[in-house]
Amino acid sequence: MNRREWLSTVGAAWIGSAHRPVDAQQRGRAAAPRLPAPRGPRALDLKDFQPRSMLNVPATRVARARLPVIDFHTHLGFTAARVAGVPNGEQVKFLATADELIAVMDRVNLRTMVNLTGGWGSGLQQSIERFQNAHPGRFLTFTEPSWNRANQSNYAREQADEIERAHRLGARGLKVLKTLGLYLREQITSGSLVAIDDRRFDPTWEACAALKMPVAIHVSDPEAFFLPIDRFNERFEELNNHPDWSFYGRDYPSNRELLDARNRVLARHPATTFVALHVGNHAEDLGDVSACLDRYPNLHVEIGRASASWAGSRGVHGASSIGTRIA
Repeated sequence: MNRREWLSTVGAAWIGSAHRPVDAQQRGRAAAPRLPAPRGPRALDLKDFQPRSMLNVPATRVARARLPVIDFHTHLGFTAARVAGVPNGEQVKFLATADELIAVMDRVNLRTMVNLTGGWGSGLQQSIERFQNAHPGRFLTFTEPSWNRANQSNYAREQADEIERAHRLGARGLKVLKTLGLYLREQITSGSLVAIDDRRFDPTWEACAALKMPVAIHVSDPEAFFLPIDRFNERFEELNNHPDWSFYGRDYPSNRELLDARNRVLARHPATTFVALHVGNHAEDLGDVSACLDRYPNLHVEIGRASASWAGSRGVHGASSIGTRIA
């Protein structure tokens, strides 16, 4: 059908419709436009919500630091075995080689990495030889307590002696994971939780003071992790996807109780330098962090935000952080 034939057909159809009888109720009423049917709200799981920002502003990506940087909070390895959240044994599982790490470090002008989880015993020796001794000035290593022996009668003295041995090997500090306060129990994995200010650790803190080894301490988590996982929790999405991250209920202490116990340790050991990780373990309340810095001269804070990354991007699991004392 050519265009002329098509126009003739359309015109005939229009004329026919114009002479079609009109219902009395419709007479004089204009034809209403046909609108799409109303659409109800669409169901979408919160975990699938990935909005794209409409913000249009200049962005500057800094691929390399202008000045050499020291990253105080990295994890180049972890204790290979864990039972109920408690590191078990001396073996360490490494996450990257020194060559992989140095390639990234040189690219971004990162002078030194502090490996907080260097382990203890034979694992610590491996960590020091693999990174610190093989590449002087590029890596520093912290040791860790042997938590799996904490229920032994001679633990207090032996752990202090182990700190001295670690220092002779080359360890530069001590890392305390939130194992203490949230996982370690009287029978290691059973019984009541061991308090952060338990007296059996006093010789450890004093040994660190005598050897001028700072204690990097992480004893808590975001406040939301200690609250019900409900619609009022600001981290609902995160905790709903990882309910095992929650410390609400059971016999877990509150966030405030953990921080108070840590503060009692700070007060009891004024000669020991403590670095409270992740903005003093209390990033939601900078006023409280500031008050602690004023109250305890031996306290420093580190401003890292926890994140996970691997060789090829940064090469480690770390926090991309800087240790500092805020006056």
